[in-house]
Amino acid sequence: MSQPETLPRTAADEVAGICADLIRIDTTNEGEGRGRPERPAAEHVAALLDEVGVRAEIVESAPGRASVLARIPGTDPSAPAFLVHGHLDVVPADPAEWTVHPFSGEVRDGCVWGRGAVDMKGTLAMTLATVRQRLREGRRTRGDLVLAFLADEECTGDLGSRYVAAEHRDWFTGCAEAISESGGFSTDAPDGSGRRIYPIATGERGTAWMRLTVRGTAGHGSKPAPDNAVAELAHAVSRLASYEWPVRLTPGVRALLDGLADALGTTIDHDRLDEEARRLGGAGRLFAGTVRNSANPTRLDAGYKVNVVPGAATAQVDGRYLPGTGEEFLATVDRLLGPRVTREFINFEEAPAADPAGATFADLAASLRAEDPAAHPVPYVMPGGTDAKSFNRIGISSFGFAPLLLGPDLDYFGMFHGVDERVPVEGLRFGTRVLDRFLDTR
Repeated sequence: MSQPETLPRTAADEVAGICADLIRIDTTNEGEGRGRPERPAAEHVAALLDEVGVRAEIVESAPGRASVLARIPGTDPSAPAFLVHGHLDVVPADPAEWTVHPFSGEVRDGCVWGRGAVDMKGTLAMTLATVRQRLREGRRTRGDLVLAFLADEECTGDLGSRYVAAEHRDWFTGCAEAISESGGFSTDAPDGSGRRIYPIATGERGTAWMRLTVRGTAGHGSKPAPDNAVAELAHAVSRLASYEWPVRLTPGVRALLDGLADALGTTIDHDRLDEEARRLGGAGRLFAGTVRNSANPTRLDAGYKVNVVPGAATAQVDGRYLPGTGEEFLATVDRLLGPRVTREFINFEEAPAADPAGATFADLAASLRAEDPAAHPVPYVMPGGTDAKSFNRIGISSFGFAPLLLGPDLDYFGMFHGVDERVPVEGLRFGTRVLDRFLDTR
């Protein structure tokens, strides 16, 4: 389809508009099948690709739960394909808590505001704007470029990445590596030197979402209840929440610490990492959440009436564990919970990893340095989880790379699932230039 002359011709020109338009499409994922469907956003993405001659396919795992898949042929059939993936859904947002409406896509104070600006419709906008410009200019990657805009990442991925990896595997033939969210953003050095740290994610902690259940004897609330399921569960959850997990330095985190020490011109005391994280400010936040495992209780449910002791009580726990520590993690959880608590998985996924010493990491780092001479890229292990886990299952390693040049006053980590989520317009423009340079290497 021909491109109307009235549309912007460069990625930098149109990226903020694409981001705002995507934010205005409410794709709230409340979990457990509740929320707004991704289908309208998927149709919008497919139309943007169609405008530059890309045939995209919309696939549904359930009514309205849509993902977009596209494969753009490269110039060299013998070159490996490369995957860029991201998710269309967002977490809920309460308009009463926000300065602007979370689905307005308003541009204010140099930023695009709204739910998903950082996580991760801003990244999708950078991808779309960059690919559109490259195709308008007749530039293609050497190998095939595969794009996946996915549903359901903010829950388990069952209706998104897991579904397409299992049911539409042919789209990813020849892909061994990928890029996606949560990496490539700038963090200013704490010493005022002007140096900027850019963490490129090479791994993430494994996921162990658990449902805990205690069963007891139901009875009248006025009588003695030595077998009280609510009390037993409360004690167990308290033990779990108050446990201080030991530091476990994995190879990926050691590589991050070494990279930070080199970039900042300092030493980092591995025996005092909590204190070091506080000392290093924003740079310290890169490892504060990945030097140990964690298990945070997030939901409690029991009973139906104040004067009835229920026969069962349940809780949900968000567990995360570092690569290679899964058995230790679960053994510790079971010891803390005690014998009366039954544990089952809501979601369990291994911790994926990519190669920080390979050519792809080097190309990602070089792309950042080319656009920002003050950049110091370092490998990074994410404390949370992404769709990378699903693609890891089919042999595709993902790097977290959503490049953004940020000002020192923007709390990037606070933007994820936070109130007043926003992304700088100039940061998005910067990201399109970095992505364009990187795609030149594929």
